Amino acid sequence: MTDHLSLGKDKIRFLMLEGLHDNAFKVLKDAGYTNVEAISTALDEAELIEKIKDAHFIGIRSRTNLTRAVLEKAEKLIAIGCFCIGTNQVDLDAARELGIPVFNAPYSNTRSVAELVLAEIIMLMRGVPEKNAVVHRGGWGKSAKDSYEVRGKTLGIVGYGSIGSQLSVLAENLGMKVIYHDAITKLPMGNARQVGSLEELLKNADVVTLHVPDLPETRNMITAKELAMMKPKSHLINAARGKCVDIDALAEALKSGHLIGAAIDVFPKEPKSASEEFESPLRQFDNVILTPHIGGSTQEAQANIGLEVAEKFVRYSDMGDTLSAVNFPNVTIPFKDGTHRLLHIHKNVAGVLSQINLSFAEAGINILAQNLMTEGDVGYLVMDVDDDDSAKALERLRAVPETIKVRVLF
Repeated sequence: MTDHLSLGKDKIRFLMLEGLHDNAFKVLKDAGYTNVEAISTALDEAELIEKIKDAHFIGIRSRTNLTRAVLEKAEKLIAIGCFCIGTNQVDLDAARELGIPVFNAPYSNTRSVAELVLAEIIMLMRGVPEKNAVVHRGGWGKSAKDSYEVRGKTLGIVGYGSIGSQLSVLAENLGMKVIYHDAITKLPMGNARQVGSLEELLKNADVVTLHVPDLPETRNMITAKELAMMKPKSHLINAARGKCVDIDALAEALKSGHLIGAAIDVFPKEPKSASEEFESPLRQFDNVILTPHIGGSTQEAQANIGLEVAEKFVRYSDMGDTLSAVNFPNVTIPFKDGTHRLLHIHKNVAGVLSQINLSFAEAGINILAQNLMTEGDVGYLVMDVDDDDSAKALERLRAVPETIKVRVLF
């Protein structure tokens, strides 16, 4: 069991990696948090373990890997912020078991990704990547061969979530026909049409674009089999997750001419820094747009992400609010004067709440508010007690055998 008593805000340490936007630091400063260390790069495991051991909060983007081995060394860590959409760089189960909620920004960069994909659709349909490469080498491939308007063509969107549906609207405004496939039934935007299977989508789309999360069922969802189903001379775009597409199979489909273009922004293995060489069999193709995982990397998106995740840090640190945590019970209680707030993170076994309430009743502790939620093997209890009962309440919570962490906020 680890106890975290309330600290002065100047004692709560934030470690912020990978060049996060200034908005994140402004939110923390405006909320009274000044003990903030910013590092512009990701860290390797040994450096990360050394830096994280005294941190209460850590902010990262996509290149920092928070493994179980790293998290088990972070004895003071209270919360993790992924300043991006994805959270697959964090061992979410280990974080939850250790009583550490993980926050992200699932919607702040949807427009940025949709706009990049829309631009890539136009460039691929016009054959611009290959023509651009030829001109750079001194050639002059002025030809309309395999160059088409997007108007009237069919866009197939795999994954009709926040990005896929927004892209759907933008593509329709250009005159495209939109079909989409999703694991669940989704209400279409505009005139888009949901199809019954991935195979049906692949056979009918001129451009296929992926917008799915990283799940076991989405890994290698596009292999040689699926690529063979696609229309001859069609295009594939992946700005979702790097493991969705079998890159070697895609290279073969491009080499054979079955596909005449692709745009890939995410890869199974990505460099950890700009100094590391990017390796991929797709580098050989002039008709492929390769971008370094920049789908959400616009100034507007990073500014929004900085605000969103930092504000979640502040709400958790100030109020114990875990709404929108991706791996943790979602709990919130409004603030009330004259109370002390305690947070109790415990193993999710039957009877813990009854045990706590009985113990408090025996001690004559007045509970003014409480909210308990569970997620997997962890339970999270937020409770307010009378000022006079705070010390007794803390003692009783510490005595609960299933306790993982106890914190006093105020």
